[in-house]
Amino acid sequence: MSQPTRTRFVRLAGAVALGASVLLPSAAPAAAADPVVLRVGTTQDLDASNPFNTELVVGYEVFQLTYDLLVNFDKDANPGPGYADRWERAADKVTFHIRDGMKWSDGQPATSKDACFSWGLALAAIKDDSYIGSGYLDPDVKNAGVTKVECPDPSTFIAYTTDQSDRIFEAYMPIIPQHVWGKYTYKTISEQTFDPPLVGTGPYTLQEWKTGQYARFVRNKNYWGQQGFEDEVVLQFYADATDTMVQALKSGELDYIHNANPDQFKQLKADTTYTAVEGKSNGWTQMAFNTYGTGTGKTIPGGGPSTKALLDPKFRDALGYAVDKDALVDRVLGGFGDVGTTMVPPVLSDFHVEPTTPRHFDIELAKQKLTDAGYALDANGKRMDKEGKPISLRLIHPNTHDIYGKAAQFVQEWYGQLGVEVTIQSYDSDGVTNKVLPPEGDPPGKADYDIELWGWSGSPDPNYLMSIFRCDEIGISSDSQYCNPDYDALYDKQSKEAGDERKATVAQMQNLIYDEAPYDILFYDSNLDVYRNDKFASWQNMPTANGTPFFTYGTLDYSLLTDASAQPSATPSAAAESPSPGASATGAAPSAAATAAPAASSDTQSAASSGGSNTTLIVAAVAIVAVVVIGGFVVARRRGAGAGGDDDE
Repeated sequence: MSQPTRTRFVRLAGAVALGASVLLPSAAPAAAADPVVLRVGTTQDLDASNPFNTELVVGYEVFQLTYDLLVNFDKDANPGPGYADRWERAADKVTFHIRDGMKWSDGQPATSKDACFSWGLALAAIKDDSYIGSGYLDPDVKNAGVTKVECPDPSTFIAYTTDQSDRIFEAYMPIIPQHVWGKYTYKTISEQTFDPPLVGTGPYTLQEWKTGQYARFVRNKNYWGQQGFEDEVVLQFYADATDTMVQALKSGELDYIHNANPDQFKQLKADTTYTAVEGKSNGWTQMAFNTYGTGTGKTIPGGGPSTKALLDPKFRDALGYAVDKDALVDRVLGGFGDVGTTMVPPVLSDFHVEPTTPRHFDIELAKQKLTDAGYALDANGKRMDKEGKPISLRLIHPNTHDIYGKAAQFVQEWYGQLGVEVTIQSYDSDGVTNKVLPPEGDPPGKADYDIELWGWSGSPDPNYLMSIFRCDEIGISSDSQYCNPDYDALYDKQSKEAGDERKATVAQMQNLIYDEAPYDILFYDSNLDVYRNDKFASWQNMPTANGTPFFTYGTLDYSLLTDASAQPSATPSAAAESPSPGASATGAAPSAAATAAPAASSDTQSAASSGGSNTTLIVAAVAIVAVVVIGGFVVARRRGAGAGGDDDE
């Protein structure tokens, strides 16, 4: 899952078995004579081409290739030019300047009215205390404190805000064409399938999609930014088939793969044919305990948690001492990751704190804590709940990456030593989502599970990952069904704060969730991506310091790639090094004085204002993602791992 999605569990288009995946290279037809095709493999299957319905990291990759955000991300995940090329912040509003002369891929003018339409969908949903589709996107507008938008002329978009936070510059709200979708409301837009070919302002547009096989993109000739070397991009899906994906990379059928397993990654890294990149994840892999009914006494006929023990923080806390997270990082991740603690990942260093009262691996202590909490062993060594029933927990996980199944087996063994039986069931991403849905979900479900082992990806701001634990996320993004009014109050409080004051509140929130333990965050797993060096060159990690080229905070690298067989130019692009207009090096909210185009050169400023194709400013601006991965990212169900979370990747 990914950012807190309102309807969040909007049904994914059922995942199709791998089947024809190995035929993908020939299955995706060419759009032109001998086009240059970039082929990217992922173990996630695309759930929806409607940006409001996707819950997976791969879905964010798809919609960001096709659509711009109002503000994109630069190479270091700071705000950069997107649909708007510059902006000014006032006390109660931000004025965005839409780039002049921009066109949609079908040739129609792209103006501020399209931005007002797109953001207006979110505002209408927020006004009705509702959401659009899966509900992952509109919360960004709400969290940014946006109360109203207006477009006084084709080049101006004004957003009125309740605070001066920088969250408005990180909103994952794709700008979609009003002339295509204008007749729909926020209620009906989520019912649309967005069948390709799509119309967008991004570097490529979705031309064809075969569920379970591939999504093919063609170059947007009207794109305002730098054009990459590749004429087409094909995302090929290898659901639950990492080995097949790696073999396709080795045979040259793929140019890039997202989330190899640790052994494959190490093997490929040793071969100069490839470049292997470990990206730090803005997300985690967790066990979410089903706490439905906490504080309310509500039950679900024929569903819900199998034992009331899961509603007891002391029970959940005791289980935390039975998990050897160092062993998981070593034996499941091959060392590519970090031990999990609080719900704000260490990569968000400005906000992450370690728990005040940390748990450690100690099976005997876990046993004692369970006994002290009233969960005794019977004569057969079975751990009993307070109703006198043996505790047998049902653990579910997606089949999108083998780390989930491996971690589940370790947990099964460790919990078994406590006298707690664990049964494990694997599903596709859609199946896990359906099992987690409670009666409040859309469609209503039975929350028929005890533990969900999966992951999330976040965005550059911790808001998204923290929102998963709000009471009003039950039936939407919550996979723990956790509700605590005290936590909600802290969430609302930090939304209005800034600086050290906000950091202190966020630290308090992290400790509250850690101590209450609706989640046991197992690890912050890295993204293990690999690409070939023989066809494409000028790869750029994003963020530069610890990211990966793709499945990250945007689609910048798709526009930077060059021909590996050509004589190399000086650097991938000056734009990759250019500062972003309206953003500081730390991604802080821009000041009024820092809103014009960067003072790199007069040519750069001209390109930024006219929508030309000069490379300097433009490349720095190409799109943002959110996951898994990532989701950084909005919160996107990794449903996998990586960039943003578990992108399932």
